[in-house]
Amino acid sequence: MAEQNIQRLLAQRSFTELGARERARALLDAGSFRELLDPFARLMSPWLPKQGIVPQADDGVVVAKGLIDGAPAVVVAIEGAFQGGSLGEVGGAKIAGSLELAVEDNKGGTPTRVVLLLETGGVRLQEANLGLAAIAEIQAAIVELRQYQPVIGLVAGPVGCFGGMSIAAGLCSYLLVTREARLGLNGPQVIEQEAGLDEYDSRDRPFIWSLTGGEQRHASGLVDGYVADDVEAIRSELHGLLAKGKPELERSRRHAWFLERLRAVDTSVQADAAAVRSAYQGA
Repeated sequence: MAEQNIQRLLAQRSFTELGARERARALLDAGSFRELLDPFARLMSPWLPKQGIVPQADDGVVVAKGLIDGAPAVVVAIEGAFQGGSLGEVGGAKIAGSLELAVEDNKGGTPTRVVLLLETGGVRLQEANLGLAAIAEIQAAIVELRQYQPVIGLVAGPVGCFGGMSIAAGLCSYLLVTREARLGLNGPQVIEQEAGLDEYDSRDRPFIWSLTGGEQRHASGLVDGYVADDVEAIRSELHGLLAKGKPELERSRRHAWFLERLRAVDTSVQADAAAVRSAYQGA
């Protein structure tokens, strides 16, 4: 038994340790990966150099077209290692454009599904207004596309998914997370800055993950799948969610239920993991 466990662990391949391009390639059927607007297109932010920041040739967003289970698919991967996965004008436009093209494919009779690999702190502050406009376009495109095909959001690594892109995540047909993932509207540093250290210590990792980590979000019913940090495990879970087709009712359309649960939360005391789960599951 011990030998089997060792072999199983050795056979695992971490998904979170891969870069955005490798993650996209790993999810598509072997040999089907084709990158759109790759680094040789030199499509990079025109705003970062003006502030002394070295840009990246793909602006931190990889758009790949290929097949998943033999069916047309687009995988969009945000590179969390570049500017914290923040979205500006160019990267946001790449994501919104790929979603809109998938909508056109579906309208034209090609059933194209989209997987979003979300490793992002939200809008890039150096491009705030342009980034916010792009995120709004992404959100609108997700809502339109999910009428035709399930849109899958995957949050895998410790960068997490925050800001306007956490709203985009909430609009996805299904959400998949790992234990390493985090999902929330505001990041720990932002909450600490606005509410104070006594309210939220951004250095307290166990506390942060107990509230916004993948396991907690899954237990609270805010995501649909919780999986180990392993390429094959994630691929298997992804295929299962795609096979389910469109959900009968998207999570975002249950807003009245969520608002009712949130109104019952006692905000006079510091929330803990048990209180968060109780808020969504009931006592």
